[in-house]
Amino acid sequence: MTGKVKPISSQAVDSVRFTWKKVSPEQWFMVSVLVVNGGNYLYNLLLGRILGPAAFADAALLVTLLLVLSFMGMTFQLACAKFAVLFSGAQWESFRAGIYKWALAFGLVAGVLILLFAKKLQFLFNTEGHWMFVLFALGIPCYFFMSVNRGTYQGKQEFTKLSVTYQTEMWSRLLLTLVLLYAVPWEPGIVVALGIFLSFVFGLFPSNVKGLSLRSVKPLEAKNAKKVTTFIGLTAGYELTQIIINNSDVLLVKHYFDSIDAGLYASLALIGRVVYFAAWMFVMLLLPKVVEKQKEGRATAPILFKYVSYIGLLSAGIVLSCYLVPERIIDLMFGAAYLPMADLLWQYALATSLFAVSNIFAYYFLSLDHYVPVVLSGILGLSQILLVLWFHSSLAMVVQVQIIAMVVLLVAQVLYFLTKKELSPVTGQRP
Repeated sequence: MTGKVKPISSQAVDSVRFTWKKVSPEQWFMVSVLVVNGGNYLYNLLLGRILGPAAFADAALLVTLLLVLSFMGMTFQLACAKFAVLFSGAQWESFRAGIYKWALAFGLVAGVLILLFAKKLQFLFNTEGHWMFVLFALGIPCYFFMSVNRGTYQGKQEFTKLSVTYQTEMWSRLLLTLVLLYAVPWEPGIVVALGIFLSFVFGLFPSNVKGLSLRSVKPLEAKNAKKVTTFIGLTAGYELTQIIINNSDVLLVKHYFDSIDAGLYASLALIGRVVYFAAWMFVMLLLPKVVEKQKEGRATAPILFKYVSYIGLLSAGIVLSCYLVPERIIDLMFGAAYLPMADLLWQYALATSLFAVSNIFAYYFLSLDHYVPVVLSGILGLSQILLVLWFHSSLAMVVQVQIIAMVVLLVAQVLYFLTKKELSPVTGQRP
């Protein structure tokens, strides 16, 4: 049976164009973040299936180290996002040049330190070799440059360009790592490190460096310099405590347990953290919006309520799924070799969910220059490490002490919010 293909009517084309125009850059960014998170998950899932638990432990270690280092990368990004809203003209150009210089300097120092201690890191984390740390170190300056670039797009709310940088980084890491795993007979850790390094290079596209000069420029005004220094210092402190809370367990398990158990736990952590990765999308949108409304003297609390409700509903659905069908989830994602972790899946998801919700509160107040949540997170971050150091006789105990720490953290953040709900000391308006 044959027939002619009917041409697409102009009305249908106009309808598609109208629908396309109705989708805002912010909505496209949310879709893009979901795709990036999905791609990163696929990357880790494929590594887990291809490498097996023991070799996957080394690959997961590199990803965890990247997250640990990201506390400064995110500090630079969030600082750019905030002050891109607050500064303009010569003050913005001065800040922009300064933050690029600091990011590159920090990246070089961090990279050199990892190069110098590569063999000690091999011993500390029981890895197959040290060359994976060497390759990882080479990409760190690119990573921090990329973070500043993204912060500029985030603050200016240029979500299309921001989306592209995340897409280029994710797809290059996924595809190049898979090709290298099958094309070269190297240690898996080296291949994964090379893939991460190359993804940072691709993540530099697109870069907004037009008119950028790293030479001496007009300095920031004293009051603005103080704002920047305070925000960067306290944000770095908060990001560090956040990284400690979210990744110290993987590092400690890698130290205390054998490679098989460490690989199994890494798979558990990856699945359980889906809530945290989803929550980060809302953090990216929350910060510039809160700063903008604060600048205009408008109420900011409705933004917090909206994003907390989103994360709360998402968290509840994920925890319930992990409780009802843990074996199916693990088998689908990693395979039968990882099924011993099934009983702990919902518990780890619960711990991560509690952390994700408290994180929304913390970033909200950080946007408003309230820094007590930084102290609260620091205390709880250290307490989590101490709890795991003292109670690590089994993987189940490692997960359960984290639930205790996260319950306390969320309660503390909510209580702080209730004490500050009546009046914002910055704007004189209700938050």
